[in-house]
Amino acid sequence: MARIRTIKPEAFVSESLATVSLPAERTFFGLLTQADDQGRHRDHAAIIAGQLWVLRPEHTPADVEQDLAQLADAGLICRYKGPDDKCYLHIVTWRRHQKINRPSVSRLPACPHHDGSARTAQDVVSAPAGGSVTEPSPRPQAPFREGSQQVPQLAANRIDADEPAGQSDFTESSAREQRGLREGAVTLHATDLGPRIMDLGDTPGGASAPAPSTVSAKQLVTEYADACAHRPPTDVLGHLGRMVRKLLDEGIAPAHIRAGLDLHRAKGLHPSTLPSFVNEAMNAAPKAPAVHRAWTNPADIEAAYGGEL
Repeated sequence: MARIRTIKPEAFVSESLATVSLPAERTFFGLLTQADDQGRHRDHAAIIAGQLWVLRPEHTPADVEQDLAQLADAGLICRYKGPDDKCYLHIVTWRRHQKINRPSVSRLPACPHHDGSARTAQDVVSAPAGGSVTEPSPRPQAPFREGSQQVPQLAANRIDADEPAGQSDFTESSAREQRGLREGAVTLHATDLGPRIMDLGDTPGGASAPAPSTVSAKQLVTEYADACAHRPPTDVLGHLGRMVRKLLDEGIAPAHIRAGLDLHRAKGLHPSTLPSFVNEAMNAAPKAPAVHRAWTNPADIEAAYGGEL
């Protein structure tokens, strides 16, 4: 069910949002209105497209999937798989910036990367008058009934009740340092990848041998920039650096990443498409070699040349 949310004026000068496309930014603002009171939502491109882009059918579920990939790369959302094997997402800085009066208990599973202290309808904690949070009782609790007057309030929401309204970290400075590295710096050794959000699934053969420790994302992106006719913009190189680092962390061989970067440079597409080019370099079927046949004189001269000789 859609809800009224808050958008801070700083959203329009956010460096995080500036790294994604305008359609992805619109999808992000739409997710604010569709997420539950804990900032969670189903990670299903077709569902989100039907909620946010119903009057813009030209923006297909495939386009929404690209939006979600960009938002995840920028660290604005986190994508994860729940115990029911379904995919979910949540807005990373939701509790820091959304102030909700009497938040409802989430029916969606918590994010294993960010919601260690969060509780769902099946795991509710109590907070005494002193404000300290107690651990949930191991005894089975009464089933949750929607509309009941006895619905407990999440302790996590009580803790966040005094935080400012908004939806993401829009107050970062242009020279913000992350993990000791300057974001957007020309020396492309930034490794701020945000949460581990890629769901690799159980697909066999999804990665090659682990990358040697002597090859870094900075080295690969530097080779990419050196091979370009003109140096790409810093934001493009920074985004490529994050994507390359993620591929190296997955164990993709540097040779495959180099081949994918060569294909990406020839196409000139968005940096988020790099994994597709790396996959093409890894798994494309090799071309069959041409078979050389030695020339032999035809047995029947008349049939071969039609009497032209």
